[in-house]
Amino acid sequence: MNESDTIKLLRECDAGAKMAVSSIDEVLEKVSGPGLKQLLQESREHHEKLENEIHSLLCNYGAQEKEPAAMAKGMSWIKTNVKMSMDDSDATVADLITDGCNMGTKSLNRYLNQFRGADHASRELCGRLISIEEKLCQKMKSYL
Repeated sequence: MNESDTIKLLRECDAGAKMAVSSIDEVLEKVSGPGLKQLLQESREHHEKLENEIHSLLCNYGAQEKEPAAMAKGMSWIKTNVKMSMDDSDATVADLITDGCNMGTKSLNRYLNQFRGADHASRELCGRLISIEEKLCQKMKSYL
């Protein structure tokens, strides 16, 4: 186990979970269908639960949490608001969430490969976060 890799992986998972919560919050009020709204609320809760676990592990290592990159948050905000201003349908929300899930799983898998020395608990937590993203992406298909 490499403590440096563990902390780096946890910090990237932290930023990813925060980005997911922020993205869901950004579109949630625009959702009209109760099924999609419920799905997004549940996913937000799952992300927050994992975020709390990540914070606990980071605290155990005496490490600081990580905020999502300002550029990534800004680009996400712009994309969301431009797309929603042109079409504020649930299909647009599903499209935006699908894109976010795909970017999240791609990044998290890259970090798993990059930080191979991370401890088992951190790698498992990252895998759970990837799984949440993949399941949400799958469930979005019926709303596209």
